[in-house]
Amino acid sequence: MPVPFIAIEKTNPRNPGEPRKYYAHAKSNGAVDLRTLANQIAAISTLSTPDVLAALEALLLVIPQHLAEGMIVRLGELGSFSLSVQSVASDSREEVSARNITSNRLRFRPGKLLREKLGKVSYEKKE
Repeated sequence: MPVPFIAIEKTNPRNPGEPRKYYAHAKSNGAVDLRTLANQIAAISTLSTPDVLAALEALLLVIPQHLAEGMIVRLGELGSFSLSVQSVASDSREEVSARNITSNRLRFRPGKLLREKLGKVSYEKKE
């Protein structure tokens, strides 16, 4: 099934005086929940749905622990998770401290196999 997209009009944030242009914007076909994923995985493996759910729930416990320790969490061909931070500026290196950090963000970098599979996606324009 192709990924739907629509055309949206945007202003160039670097040059607001330029004429607005149209860009493709991906739209959702819906959502899939954890139980549905677990059922699909169980159907193609020797694991039961509760086993899959238990493993996924365990990931929700251990991944944040490792991220909070400054670790990169690598999940093989799926990809990796890491934290990045945003901070306010200081005039010197010595002035930078944990107090400068205003927030953190969870980063996901897809693995090679996932990138390759997503590189074969088709698209369909919706009006």
